[in-house]
Amino acid sequence: MIPWHREVFRTVAALIAVHAFATPAPAKPNILHINADDHRADGLRVLGNPVLQTPHLDALAARGVVFTRAYTMGAMTPAVCLPSRIMMHTGRSLFRVSGHKEVPGTIPLATLLKSAGYETWHLGKRGNEYRPAMQVFDTYQIDDGQGEGELGNRAFSSRRYADRTIAFLQKRDAAKPFYIYLGPPAPHDPREAEPRFHALYDPAKIPLSPAFLPQHPWDNGDMTVRDEQLAPWPRTPENTRRQLADYYACITGLDHHIGRIVEALRQSGQLENTLIVFTGDNGLSMGEHGLFGKQNLYEFGGMHVPFVIAGPGIPHGRREAFAYLMDLYPTLCHFAGVTPPPETEGRDLRPLFADPVAKVRDVLFTAYLDVQRSIRDERWKLIRYPQVDRTQLFDLAADPHELTNLAAQPAHAATLARMRARLEAESKRLGDTVTWTSAQTKPAAWTPPSK
Repeated sequence: MIPWHREVFRTVAALIAVHAFATPAPAKPNILHINADDHRADGLRVLGNPVLQTPHLDALAARGVVFTRAYTMGAMTPAVCLPSRIMMHTGRSLFRVSGHKEVPGTIPLATLLKSAGYETWHLGKRGNEYRPAMQVFDTYQIDDGQGEGELGNRAFSSRRYADRTIAFLQKRDAAKPFYIYLGPPAPHDPREAEPRFHALYDPAKIPLSPAFLPQHPWDNGDMTVRDEQLAPWPRTPENTRRQLADYYACITGLDHHIGRIVEALRQSGQLENTLIVFTGDNGLSMGEHGLFGKQNLYEFGGMHVPFVIAGPGIPHGRREAFAYLMDLYPTLCHFAGVTPPPETEGRDLRPLFADPVAKVRDVLFTAYLDVQRSIRDERWKLIRYPQVDRTQLFDLAADPHELTNLAAQPAHAATLARMRARLEAESKRLGDTVTWTSAQTKPAAWTPPSK
């Protein structure tokens, strides 16, 4: 079969599959999904950070549901954002999507929503999008920050994204529901915001995390990745506060311009029929445990993300059930009246709206490269570093910042064994091929590179 015929065959097969999964539904809500870049799980005032000024996202959270235990599953690449977005737009788990430029056997979320009559519109940043899922949008746009003045200024990116989204809302086909997927670059570094937002944060008044350390206590497997080189070793309180102030300024700027988009929806009469989702693609350490990247599995680290959803049919409150970003795939499909493909691994979160104590999984697994694996339940968290033979066990109920490692304490030996068994079982179920015990254990000690 020559390549041209193969491409036609694949296109026809995908269209048949979409038709098979489409089901009729009553009036469909509009969907606006804002997926911020490198946004920490506590990166809103309402999520526990009293320093941050995020009035618009706080208002969104107040009229919707906040998932306090939401995560991306992990990454087999230092660019955690890319597999995060692939999982979210395909509904497949980490080890099914790793290593693929185009994940076989998947239908992009936008394709399914188009089959349900949605007009699909995307604006994002080059380099961290899963192109096969983005290029199927009716409108697919990349903002490279090219142009004169504010048009090319990173500090004004949140304004540009809001301006273009509002322009779409004002001229769109009102006969169709819309699905907007917005991927702004804030608050990812370089952390540049409009001067008025930087003026809100005095570095000298920014508190450090209780988990701040000058250096991570051992080699976690990727100590000199790009993100970790954004701060000097040893980490200093002064530099960390400066970086936090800039990070918060970017979040506040993004919040302000999200408020403009929400106001445009209100003025158009569409707010009450619009499902608004706010997430981060991955989390970020900002000095916790001596780290400055997303290439780690701590709670205030790389995989724990914010997740807020509000709109028609959504109650008000918090949910502590474990959720992955890939759960958005079937959840948004069902809101749109589309049945997701049977291969979908994400889980429909709608039952959690009706029952505040319901759950869709008992444990939460995360992974980074072949150097870190973690599992947590309602109380306990275990992180395993197989290449250096190190293990951490935390009682998150008593120690939410993961300050005290209980792995070596005899009183917790049974819990350690139970969590280790659950970690290995979940790893196997998901198709992970990590080697748990290295034949030649690497030295755990680590010395920062000299400049």
